[in-house]
Amino acid sequence: MIEDWDKFDIIKKIMETTSIQKTKPIDQVNIQERVARLFSRSIKKESKIQALHLALSMIDLTTLEGKDSEGKVKQLCYKASHLHYKHPELPCVAAVCVYPTMVPIAKKELEGTEINVASVATAFPSGMANINAKLDEVKSVVDAGADEVDMVISRGRFLKGDYNYVSDEISLVKNACGKVHLKVILETGELVTLDNVQMASDIAMEAGADFIKTSTGKVSPAATPPVILTMLQAIQDFQIKTGKKIGMKPAGGIGTAKEAIQYLVMIKETLGDDWLSPNLFRFGASSLANDILMQIMKQSTGQYQSKDYFSID
Repeated sequence: MIEDWDKFDIIKKIMETTSIQKTKPIDQVNIQERVARLFSRSIKKESKIQALHLALSMIDLTTLEGKDSEGKVKQLCYKASHLHYKHPELPCVAAVCVYPTMVPIAKKELEGTEINVASVATAFPSGMANINAKLDEVKSVVDAGADEVDMVISRGRFLKGDYNYVSDEISLVKNACGKVHLKVILETGELVTLDNVQMASDIAMEAGADFIKTSTGKVSPAATPPVILTMLQAIQDFQIKTGKKIGMKPAGGIGTAKEAIQYLVMIKETLGDDWLSPNLFRFGASSLANDILMQIMKQSTGQYQSKDYFSID
């Protein structure tokens, strides 16, 4: 049991006297128009090839199913470090994301590579557990060697306006992570409005998130263009306000190389070149890797391969 209840109670008492400021309402028409403009951009062939390689390096290959097994995690780790045996010059993906019990297996399989191991935590995907159970889980994955932790916020608390509770919880998880990077999943499909997405983004960043992430991949809609642009603009405002650069991870619903390139254009135009790096931008979409590989091979050989030519996800 984590001995943090006293700390949690102290933080709650402090936060009870602190009001979380609401930001100005989102202009949804403006968001939609800007998305349409950004997604209408075209890029040259040379830039497209570079973008495909960059997008590949930003992927968190993920398996988060009830039927996950040691064998499946090993297979995913092999794919992560051997994307195409005929093209060793291809970049590796950024990370492999697994359930807490699979962290030791992934760490062993990826030893000697530069690929990070990310673990979901805090009662993923629902977040329905008490704070001590959540902190115990975070501590266990950190002790097992996870490089990154993907937590979920308490959406029920958020939707009833208990923003202080949500902020406190993120702060405690961040403290339990130590030096391990924390990605905070908002589960935007359950937040209903873009105003809520903006508010949740602000709370997560203020509370210590290293990344903000759209979704668990278990709820639809997940990573939609208006949601992603809203979160990027929140990151931009936070960076202007504090000088801190927060990462972004859209997850769920991104399956094609075309979509990936569109989001790279969006992030470049919104946040600039610094975010065109796995250190500050990730894709949570395993099937995306195969489509990007298919497009890279098309550029190289002039022929399309089936997605399953690379691996069956």
